[in-house]
Amino acid sequence: MVVIPGMVMVEIFLNIIAPILLLLLLGLFLQRKFKFDLKSFSQLMTYGLMPAAIFMNIYRTDFNLQLLLEVALYLLLFTVAMMMIGIGLSRVLKLERNDAAIMKNGISLMNSGNYGLPVSQMLFSANPVGTSIQIIVLLFQNIMTYTYGLYNLIAATKSGWGIVKTFLKLPLIYAAILGAILNGFDVNPPSFLLTPIQYLADGFMAIALIILGAQLAFIKIKAVNLAVVFTCLTRLIISPAVAIGIIFLLGIEGVIAQSLLVASALPTSRNSATLALEYDVNPDIAAQTVLITTLLSGISVSVVVYLSSILFPY
Repeated sequence: MVVIPGMVMVEIFLNIIAPILLLLLLGLFLQRKFKFDLKSFSQLMTYGLMPAAIFMNIYRTDFNLQLLLEVALYLLLFTVAMMMIGIGLSRVLKLERNDAAIMKNGISLMNSGNYGLPVSQMLFSANPVGTSIQIIVLLFQNIMTYTYGLYNLIAATKSGWGIVKTFLKLPLIYAAILGAILNGFDVNPPSFLLTPIQYLADGFMAIALIILGAQLAFIKIKAVNLAVVFTCLTRLIISPAVAIGIIFLLGIEGVIAQSLLVASALPTSRNSATLALEYDVNPDIAAQTVLITTLLSGISVSVVVYLSSILFPY
C-alpha cells in the first residue's frame, strides 16, 4: 500500500490538531459570550491543574540519567541558537528596543504548557516518555520565561532577586520535584491522595486549551509589522529546522527525538504577551505574535509531526 504524505498530514491534522483547535475555538466563543474572569482561570491552571498533570506524568514515567543528559544538552544548544537568531534578526531589522525585546521573546519562548502538553498527551498517549520529555521542555521554558524573558522586558527596573522570587512561586516546580522524588524512591502515595490528583490531571488538557482560546478572544490584528512576520516565520519554520540539525548532531533517536522536534514547532508562549502587558512593552505586538503563531501552528505542527515520524521512527 502506498502512503501519500498529504493524506497522512491530513489525518494527523484531523486526529491531533483539529481537536485542539476546536477547544481553542470553544474557549474563544465562551469568552466572547460570557466574559470570564481570566485571571481566576489562569490561577486555577497554574496552581491546580498543571501541577497535577506534571506530577502524575513524572511520577509514572521511567527516566534514566542518559535521557536527562541528552535532553538537557539539546535544550541548551537549541535555546542558545534561538536566542542568537532573535538577537541577530533584531539587529538586521534595526528594531527599536521595545520591538527587539518582543521579537527575541517571541522567537525563544514557546507555549509548552497550554498547547505543547496537550499535543504531547494526544500524540504520545501510547508512549508516556514523549509526554515526559515535553514536561522537561515546559520546566526549562518556565525558567527561560522568568529569566531571559523578563530580562528582555524589564532588566532596568527589576532586580535579580525579584526574578528569582517570581520563579520560586511557580507550583509546577515543586510538583515536578515531588513527582521525581516519589518516582526515584519508588514511593506509592495512598489512593485517597493520588485519586484527586489524577482527577485534576485528567481535566488539564481540555481546560488548558479552553483558557488559551479565551485569552485569544479579544486580541485584535491591526497592521502586522515586519517584526511580527519574521518572528512568526522563525518560530514556526526556522525553529524546527534548527531542532532537526541539533537532534542529528547529538544522535538523538526515536520518541525522544520526535518529542523534541514537535516541541520546537510550538507557537509563541502566551506568557510573553502576558509579561509584555504587565510591564507595558508593546503588548499589542506581543499579543499579535501569540495569536498569529497559534493560528498558523495548526498547519506547521501537523507538518512537523509527520516529519518527526519519518525522520525518527520508533
